[in-house]
Amino acid sequence: MIFDLIAKRRAVFPQQYNNKPIKRETLETLLEAANWAPTHKKTEPWRFKVLQGNSKLELGEFLKKTYLSTTEKPSEFKAQKIAHKFEQSQAVIAICMQRDQAERIPEWEEIAATAMAVQNIWLGCTELGIGCYWSSPGMISHMGEFFDFKSGERCLGFLYMGYFDTPLDAGFREPIANKVEWLN
Repeated sequence: MIFDLIAKRRAVFPQQYNNKPIKRETLETLLEAANWAPTHKKTEPWRFKVLQGNSKLELGEFLKKTYLSTTEKPSEFKAQKIAHKFEQSQAVIAICMQRDQAERIPEWEEIAATAMAVQNIWLGCTELGIGCYWSSPGMISHMGEFFDFKSGERCLGFLYMGYFDTPLDAGFREPIANKVEWLN
């Protein structure tokens, strides 16, 4: 049931991934799920750049070098950690948003639609036993130096992905009653 799947979804980090490859067909299925996210005025703003193999390693190195060259007091440990996440992941999806050229709707709605597309991927990953997590490092502002973006397109973060063996915790949320006000 979908409600069980939603409650089971967790962030699973690259250090937890094993070396089992994610097939292209599986990634295509997950991206198709993303494509069915809600979208105001049917702008369908989500854009994805899927990196595997050498391309994900090149992105990791690019971000490592960018971190070292743009940070006032860079840490070599942190720089290595940035690149290592790409090495540990079986796929990395750059989560991008294409702004509606006519700006018919507020930008936040297109960001929200893109986030809903990512949630569809994440729920699909949960169903398939694939771990993932979304990270938005400060260096995403430099992604135009790595990717060839169209006008109005920008990167919102990365979805790191990989199969994993370690059991996940049951999770915890404060009761919804603490977050809802009923107005009659």
